[in-house]
Amino acid sequence: MSFRTSEFRVICSGMKYPEGPIAVSDGNLIICELAGGTLTAVSPQGATRSIAALGGSPNGAAVGPDGKVYVCNSGGFTFWYIGDKSISPAPYEGAICLAGNQPPTYTNGSIQRVDVHTGQSETVYTQFPSGAEQLPLKGPDDIVFDDQGGFWFTDWGKARARDRDATGIYYAKPDGSSITEVLFPLDAPNGIALSPDRKRLYVAETYTRRVLFWELAGPGEIARTGPTVDHSHLLTAQIPGQGLLDSMTVDIEGNVYVATLLPDGNVFTSNGGITVISPAGEVLEFIELAVGGTPDPLPSNICFGGPERRTAFVTLGGTGRVVACEMRVPGLAPAFHLEAL
Repeated sequence: MSFRTSEFRVICSGMKYPEGPIAVSDGNLIICELAGGTLTAVSPQGATRSIAALGGSPNGAAVGPDGKVYVCNSGGFTFWYIGDKSISPAPYEGAICLAGNQPPTYTNGSIQRVDVHTGQSETVYTQFPSGAEQLPLKGPDDIVFDDQGGFWFTDWGKARARDRDATGIYYAKPDGSSITEVLFPLDAPNGIALSPDRKRLYVAETYTRRVLFWELAGPGEIARTGPTVDHSHLLTAQIPGQGLLDSMTVDIEGNVYVATLLPDGNVFTSNGGITVISPAGEVLEFIELAVGGTPDPLPSNICFGGPERRTAFVTLGGTGRVVACEMRVPGLAPAFHLEAL
């Protein structure tokens, strides 16, 4: 039985590599625009307005216990546009946007906090303690809050012409008082989510195409009982077509939904999609994202909202669209949410 119960519909288009969707109870969406450096509101009718200009490349986002939105800002990318005019650093009609290497303007990654009602933003973290040193965040990517009000986030790192960063997974308090590197090193850790009982932490690695999980011993603590050196468990490595992995969410039954990019490796022919994986590691379905008959290679993230949280909202980074469909199983409610914008 398919998890999707309706066709995809386009909510809005023309966004600059959308990511990090948040569903607001009043029907609005909050979207990060990587290539625009902004946090953006999208109305149920598809109208957009800027909430805050954040600079860099805001990526993942989540509502905190104070009602503010916490943003993983990767510090920026070079962006390339590929289409019938070949490769260009400037957008043009019909081109697909790709995020590339560390840009010349890069300084560091950060965790930012945004009051969505006033547009005021502030930087909460730019570094973390490692022994006697303070090391910089490289490229914070995705974020999830637990019920205690702390948050987990991944740092995807930055790539350069001949090397890329080794990074990890972090746990922090929203007031800026504490940040801990819990796991290091990982290979391009990207999407992150918690199970319905909050006892598992899921993480997707982009290039290894693995979804891992850790059993949790408490807030910010992993249980050191896993079968590997870092106590991780392998949920699955059987991603359809071996597509690259981006961000994720979870439904009320504990199934994991992972945005899956470029399953056939071709930016013009790939039908990217959402891979649905059971808590036991079985790939239950690959939901293709051919919207209006056109393949979409680069789904970047997914969240649930709408009545009974049965509407899945998917950001399509490469084509700059946000689409939605109805789902058979409701999404898991986040620890904190916004009633209205």
